Amino acid sequence: MEPQHRQGILRLTHWQLWGPGLALTILCLGFSLVEPRFATLENLQVIADRAAIPLILAVGMTFVVLQGSIDLSIEGVMAACSLTVAMLILNSRSGLNLGSLGIALALLPGLLIGFLNGLLVTRLRVPSFMATLGAWSVAFGLAMLVSGGQPPLIQEQSFRSFGLGRTWAVSNLALVAIVVLAFGYVLQNYTRFGRYSLAIGGGEELARLSGLPVDRYKVAAFAVSGLLAGLAGVLGSARIGLGHVDIGLGQMLSTITAVVIGGTSLSGGRGGILQSALGTLILAVLANGMIFVGITPDLQKAVEGAIILSASLLATWRLRSPLRIVR
Repeated sequence: MEPQHRQGILRLTHWQLWGPGLALTILCLGFSLVEPRFATLENLQVIADRAAIPLILAVGMTFVVLQGSIDLSIEGVMAACSLTVAMLILNSRSGLNLGSLGIALALLPGLLIGFLNGLLVTRLRVPSFMATLGAWSVAFGLAMLVSGGQPPLIQEQSFRSFGLGRTWAVSNLALVAIVVLAFGYVLQNYTRFGRYSLAIGGGEELARLSGLPVDRYKVAAFAVSGLLAGLAGVLGSARIGLGHVDIGLGQMLSTITAVVIGGTSLSGGRGGILQSALGTLILAVLANGMIFVGITPDLQKAVEGAIILSASLLATWRLRSPLRIVR
């Protein structure tokens, strides 16, 4: 029985490695057969544009989830950074215009909120679910206060041109997402931060006993997630030309879904950046394809919910044994 058990785990591991890529391929082929317009260059550009900001969010979320935690603050962070960038560059509400410096400064609220999330989790031992949910509420409330019910219009044309522009037929936002993906891949595979994140998710207490600075790397993971959520908020504002509190509406669930269906386990210790990228592409292709076949937005949300439940079941299935308890 023991060899059979090991073979079952091996097969599941192969599925976790290759399954998301296979699922993406099947979706692309299926939608292409149903609707030939799906495979056109124009539609592929639409998919890339749609996946850009979710991919940036997924890279940040992956490091937090790899460590066995969760970050629910990203929508609030996006709102705060969106309002910040709109108020620091040329806008319809104030005469302040810091240009490129204002864009850089707009990322700081995301980094700060992520850092504080990490401190709450490591120093005060607040569960990441509650800590980041509270941070979401605070960040969103501050964004509402700055907005005052009147979203500031961004008048900095170079910023707007970047958000809407293309380079080599690829949107600038998609190119930024590719750079972030490459950064995340290097961070995971070629630095202590990436290796220690996997070790912490695989067994936090064992990592502590081994002498790893667990708290330091958990704070770093939340800081990276906050920084990239802030970047997503800034890029979203460049796209729509506004500082808006709803800039991240719906992104939290989509990001977690992308990470999970890509193969990163919510219990930590398994998965990675490339898997989350595949998960993001699966959601983008699925959403785009459902539009082509005439599925309503409400039903699309139901499909997305069914996907995350199925992915969670598959991700935790190998933990089900008489000696393991799934939390």
